[in-house]
Amino acid sequence: MHKVIRTVLITAAAIAGAAALTVGAAMAVGAFDYHQQPGERAAPASPRDLVDRSTGLIRPGSLTVDRSIGRRRASQEVRLAQQLYTFWNTGEQKYLDAAVSPRFRDNTLPSGRPQGPAGPLFASKNFRAAVPDLTCELADLLVTGDKITARLVFRGHFTGTFHGVHGKGQRIRFDAIDIQHVGTDKIVEDWHIEDNETLLSQFGVTG
Repeated sequence: MHKVIRTVLITAAAIAGAAALTVGAAMAVGAFDYHQQPGERAAPASPRDLVDRSTGLIRPGSLTVDRSIGRRRASQEVRLAQQLYTFWNTGEQKYLDAAVSPRFRDNTLPSGRPQGPAGPLFASKNFRAAVPDLTCELADLLVTGDKITARLVFRGHFTGTFHGVHGKGQRIRFDAIDIQHVGTDKIVEDWHIEDNETLLSQFGVTG
């Protein structure tokens, strides 16, 4: 499973290619020369300038941006990612509503999860029943054209109940990879993969 996740991330990173610029937590690399669209403000000095620093929104640990899409579109996609993963970090529906379209479709829908925006709400509620202090770290964010790719790290403690198993406070940590397709103004569909093998092992549940 770890090998699969690494392969997905490497593939997503390749999409950015030479047309992208990466900024990590500490340092920007290279020049940030967007192909500026008509009517747009001057390009920012750093991709970090695209990050919405509003109180409550999580921020990416590392950000890679496709320079060809223009500042306005890049800023929009970064903000949508921040809103979506703030939902996963907090469980608050307002962030999900701000990020995904009512026509949102999950293309890798797990068995038993409803389709559409109701799916993430269902998943978050059930997961937090098992791990009430669940957090989501947006470790890496890639913005390439109309796609957002994110590497996520989920953490918490198993103090609730999962499939009849009662937690004893054991530490939970697992990785996930998401690819989100952005429409005109919101996310319209996604594909995702989670390290379920590690998660079930930490829950003490066999697959």
